[in-house]
Amino acid sequence: MERKPSLLLMVRPAAFAYNPETAADNAFQRQSGDLSAQSIQSRALKEFDRLVEVLRSENIDVLVIDDTPDPPKPDAIFPNNWIATMPDGELILFPMYAPMRRKELRQDIVSLLMNRYGFRKPTDLSPFEKKTRFLEGTGSMVFDHNARIAYACRSERTDEALFIDFCRQRGYRSLLFRAEDQNGQAIYHTNVMMTVGQKMALVCFESLPDKKERKKLRAALADSGKEAIPLSMIQMQDFAGNALEVNNKNGRPLLLKSDRAFRSLNHRQLQRIEAHAAVIHSDIPTIEETGGGSVRCMLAELHLPLG
Repeated sequence: MERKPSLLLMVRPAAFAYNPETAADNAFQRQSGDLSAQSIQSRALKEFDRLVEVLRSENIDVLVIDDTPDPPKPDAIFPNNWIATMPDGELILFPMYAPMRRKELRQDIVSLLMNRYGFRKPTDLSPFEKKTRFLEGTGSMVFDHNARIAYACRSERTDEALFIDFCRQRGYRSLLFRAEDQNGQAIYHTNVMMTVGQKMALVCFESLPDKKERKKLRAALADSGKEAIPLSMIQMQDFAGNALEVNNKNGRPLLLKSDRAFRSLNHRQLQRIEAHAAVIHSDIPTIEETGGGSVRCMLAELHLPLG
């Protein structure tokens, strides 16, 4: 399946802040006592706008939606968790783990996507929140759409049965595994420990404590024709696995990530990556530290409906 030029949805924050609800299981978050709430929001806005500028300068189509200030949504900058699309143009709304994050689902955004781009009425999985069952979009799931495989690490934010059923209904193979950080804490989202592109994958295999699961993951990537580029635990902590491969309007493959993630890679890794895609990066230190997510988390890739 040849990838079409990417359209990326981004939400410009109105109340970016440290969220204690998500910090409970997100070890990447850090609370800064030195900065005021106003300073954190101001810095996040500058980092967001700079990233948008970088993406557009690379001929990537970006749809920017302004966050609404009321109610405050500290993580609205990460829309890929509540909304995503499949290659056939299916629009999906996902159930969110943190109660505060459930406010991010906006029907006005859904209506805009339907009216402007022709998306059908979305598949709405958000009612599973009432059953305390969660599946946080392309944070929980990393897709290989060509091979029809979805990868997911077990966590409170990824209901195993819901994930398996989601994949079964769409004809995708589901591959589940346990992934942990250096302290043995479960990694909250799959997309911080791996990314899958057209011909390559960046993966922190070290984060899988079960050798059998590690072997199974390696085999799935190899069988689907991916060059697996291993990342260390330290590189994962620097968000090296939190990346998204897209095609720009000219069909050029680009790998999007943060400056911090880019700096963590060694020369040999960069050579292997750049054999498949040019690396585009931007500096978002406030967003990474306070929000516990990086560039990939800020991008909801929109696969437009066919026809």
